[in-house]
Amino acid sequence: MTPPLRVRPASVPPAGLPGLDPRSSRLLPLPAGAPDTGLGVGEPAWHHLDTGPELAARGITPVGTILAVHGNPTWSYLWRSLIPATLDAAAAGGPAWRVVAVDQLDMGFSARTGRHRTLPERVRDLDAFTTALGLTGPVVVLGHDWGGVVAMGWAVDHPDRLAGLALLNTAIAHPDGEPIPAPLRAATAGPVLRLATSATPAFLETTLALAHPPLPREVADAYRAPYRHAEDRGGVEGFVADIPGHHDHPSAPELRRIAAGVAGLTVPALLQWGPRDPVFRDRYLDDLVDRLPHARVHRHEGAGHLVAEDVDWAAPLLAWLGEEVRGDGAPAAPAAGAAPAAGAAAPWTPLWDRLDARADDPGPAVLDMAADGGPRTVSWRLLARQVRRIAAGLRRVGVRPGDRVSLLVEPGPTLTALVYACLRLGAVVVVADAGLGPRGLTRAQRGAQPDWVVGQTKGLLAARALGWPGVRIAADPLGPAARRALGVAHLLVDVADAGRDDELPPGPGPDDEAAILFTSGSTGPAKGVVYTHAQLSALRDVLAAHFDVGPDTGLVTGFAPFALLGPALGTRSVTPDMDVSAPRTLTARAVADAVRAADGAIVFLSPAAILNVVATAGDLDAGDRAALARVRTFLSTGAPISADLLGSAAALMPAAEPHTPYGMTECLLVTDITLDGIRAAAGAPDAGVCVGRPVGPGRVLVSALDADGAATGAPSDAPGVLGEVLISAPHLKQHYDRLWLTDRAAGREVPAGRWHRTGDVGHLDAEGRLWIEGRLAHVLVTADGPLAPVGPEQHVERVPGVRRAAVVGVGPAGVQQAVAVVEPPADAAPRRAGLAPAALAAEVRAVAPVPLAAVLVAPRMPTDVRHNSKIDRTRLAGWASRVLSGGPVGAP
Repeated sequence: MTPPLRVRPASVPPAGLPGLDPRSSRLLPLPAGAPDTGLGVGEPAWHHLDTGPELAARGITPVGTILAVHGNPTWSYLWRSLIPATLDAAAAGGPAWRVVAVDQLDMGFSARTGRHRTLPERVRDLDAFTTALGLTGPVVVLGHDWGGVVAMGWAVDHPDRLAGLALLNTAIAHPDGEPIPAPLRAATAGPVLRLATSATPAFLETTLALAHPPLPREVADAYRAPYRHAEDRGGVEGFVADIPGHHDHPSAPELRRIAAGVAGLTVPALLQWGPRDPVFRDRYLDDLVDRLPHARVHRHEGAGHLVAEDVDWAAPLLAWLGEEVRGDGAPAAPAAGAAPAAGAAAPWTPLWDRLDARADDPGPAVLDMAADGGPRTVSWRLLARQVRRIAAGLRRVGVRPGDRVSLLVEPGPTLTALVYACLRLGAVVVVADAGLGPRGLTRAQRGAQPDWVVGQTKGLLAARALGWPGVRIAADPLGPAARRALGVAHLLVDVADAGRDDELPPGPGPDDEAAILFTSGSTGPAKGVVYTHAQLSALRDVLAAHFDVGPDTGLVTGFAPFALLGPALGTRSVTPDMDVSAPRTLTARAVADAVRAADGAIVFLSPAAILNVVATAGDLDAGDRAALARVRTFLSTGAPISADLLGSAAALMPAAEPHTPYGMTECLLVTDITLDGIRAAAGAPDAGVCVGRPVGPGRVLVSALDADGAATGAPSDAPGVLGEVLISAPHLKQHYDRLWLTDRAAGREVPAGRWHRTGDVGHLDAEGRLWIEGRLAHVLVTADGPLAPVGPEQHVERVPGVRRAAVVGVGPAGVQQAVAVVEPPADAAPRRAGLAPAALAAEVRAVAPVPLAAVLVAPRMPTDVRHNSKIDRTRLAGWASRVLSGGPVGAP
C-alpha cells in the first residue's frame, strides 16, 4: 500500500549546520486563501534565508535582491556561501545585494503540503512567495538544477523587476525524440521512482555523491537534515515525477513556454557550469548559450553537478554583478580595461581571398607527401572548386553561419578544403590536436559542443566510442553498415556533389567568429581559443610581411598549425611524409623530398620534428642536400629550442636564415629572433631565453612581480623588470571559449585596447628584446623574493650528464626552497629516480646561481604531448616534495 504524503508545518533548521548562520533563517506564511492553506497542521509557510534584516541592522540599503532557488534534492543550504560573501562586500563599501534563498514547498524546511507539485505550480509558488515578501526589484534570479527552471519561469514572468539571470547546472529544454539522461530515466522508471526517491534516500545520496571532492560528512549531513524520514521526502519524489521526459508530459507545455521566454531576455546573464555533471551535460549549456548569446559563461573544469560545492562560485557572481548589473537594474557600463570587439573599420580581406584570386590557376596549391598511394597534388583550380562545392553542400545539409564544425581530419588537401569551405560559409571551425589524447580530446569536444563533426574513420570511431557531440559527416568512403555503426548522417563526397551547382550566400564579416583552436594542455586543461575572421586574416598578413611570402615562395609545413596557411598566403604548401600527430616521425629525407616537390623556400618545423630531422641527417644524399640548400628561411615554431639544435638544423639548410618565433595558441606570432640574434644575445647577462623583438604591429609589456610572486606591477616596457608578459597584436585571439573567468584574468589591469596576460614570466632588455624565464605558476616564492626557474635551469644544463633540468620549489610560499631535477642524456644508462649521486649533485650545486636544497634525478621529465618539450614543473614540484618528505619515489 502506498503511504500517504506527509503534511507538516515549516520549521527552521537545527543550529550548528556548518556554514549556515541561523540568524538568516526566516518563516514566511503562505498568503490567506492559497491552495495549500488550511492543511490542518499549523500554519503552512516557506522557510527561507534572508540577509535583508542584517543589512537593515547595519544601516545598509541594498541595491537589489538576489533571489536564489535550489533544485532537487537540495535546499537553501546550497546558497550559504553567498550570504557572508555579500555581507562582506557590503561592509567593505561595495554594492549591497540582499540575498533571499527560498526552500520550495515540500522541500528543505518549508511546509509539506501532502501532494506532488507540478512545474506550473512551482513557478506560481515562487511568484506567491515574492509577492508575500513584498519583493519589488531590481531582482537577479539565481537557480540550480530544477530550481533553475523555476527561477527562469519567474524571470520570464517579471521582466519589469528582472535585473539579471545567473544559473548553475540546469536545463530549460530537451531535444524531442531523445531520451532524458540515464540517471533520470532510472529514477523515474515505474516502481523504482518511489523506492529511489522517498522510500529510501537513494536519490539524495546519489546526488550528494556527485561532489568533487566528496562532501565533508557534516556538510552532507546538513543536506540530509530536512529529509531524514521517508514521509519528509515526498517532495523529492514529486520533483522527479514531474520531469518532462516526453513531449506530452503535463509539465512539458510550461517548460516550452519558459524556454521560449528565456530566448527573449536581454538582461545580463551568467552561466557557471560543472562539466562533470552526468545529468545536465554540456549540451544543456549549449542550448542555454543559444538562447542567451550575450551571457558570460564559465565552465569550471573538474566541477560537477554540485558546482556550488565544488568551486568558489560566489566571488565570480559578485564580480559579474559589479561589472554588468547596476543597482537600479540597468546593465552596468563595461569594466575599465575591457577589450573592445575587433573593429570592422580596419582593412580586411577574407582568408580565402587569394584562393579565389587563383581559382583558374592550374598550378599546384597543396601537395601531400603522406597521402595513401603516394604523393598527391591539388591545383588551385581544383581546390577553389572543391571549397565552393563543399561550402554549398554543407549549407544544403543544414550547416548554418555560426554553427560549430569539428574537423577530425589529418592535414592534407581534404582538411584544407574543409577549413576554407567552413570559413567561407561562416561556420566556426573547431580544431583540437590529437596529441591531447582521448581524455583531452573528449574534454575539448564536449566543451566546444560542435553542431557537426567531419571526420575520417579513425576520428569517427573515437567520436562514437567516446560520445562526442555533433551530426557526423564521413570524410572517407563508407558502406551502409559502417555508416550505421558510426552514426554517420552524410558522406563528404555526397555533400560536395550536392553543392555542385549551388550559389554561395554572402560570406561572414570580419568580426564573426571563425575558429576555435585548442591549446596544447601543457599548462593545464586545454582551452578553446576563439578567433574572428579579421584576426585570422591579420595573422596571414603579418606572416606574409615578416617572412616575405609571395605567390612563388612555396611552404614546407611540418608544423600542423601552419599547414593550412598556404592558400591564405596565396602560395603552394606541402606536408612532408610524416605522422602529423607525432612530429618526431619526420625525417631529414622527408623534408628534402617536400622541399623538392614544392620548390619550397620556407620550412616550418616543430622542435620535436627538428630533433629527428637532425638525428636522421646521415641518410641524406647529394640530391637531398642540394634541395635543402635552396631553402631561404627556416622556422622552428611551437616551443623553445636551443641554439645548438637550431644550428644543427640550419647546417642542413646552409642558405637559410633560421628563425625561432615566440607565440602561443592565443597569438601564434608574438616575437621573432634569428640564430644570429640568439648567438649575439648569448653574451648578455640576462637570465632566460631571448625570443627577440615584437613582430609587425605587435607590442610587449611586462607587469612586475611583487614579493608574493603575483604580477601586480603596472605594465611597462622598462628594461630588466621581472614580471608577467603582456602582449597586443591585431592577430591576438578574441576570447577563450566559455571560460569567462579565464578571460577576466587574462585581461586584468591591462592598458586600453586588446591585451592579453600570457602567464609567461620574463623581462625586456635595453634593446627591446624579450627574455622568457618560465611560467607565472612555476615562479618560486623564496625568502629572498620571487625566483623564475629558467635562468637557474640554463646553468644546470651546462653540466655534463644533464640533458634537461627543472628548478622547482618545495615548502610553503614565502620560504620555498629551490630543488633541481635533472634528466640524463637520452643515450645514457637510465638512473633510478630519486636523489642524484653525490658527484652529480656537487657539480650541479657548483654551477647553480641560487642555493639548492636538493638535486634529484628523473630518468624522464614529464612533458606535454604536442611539443615533447614543455616540462610540467607543477607535477615535478609535487613529486620532489613527496620524495624529500620520505614518501614513495615512483616516477614523476
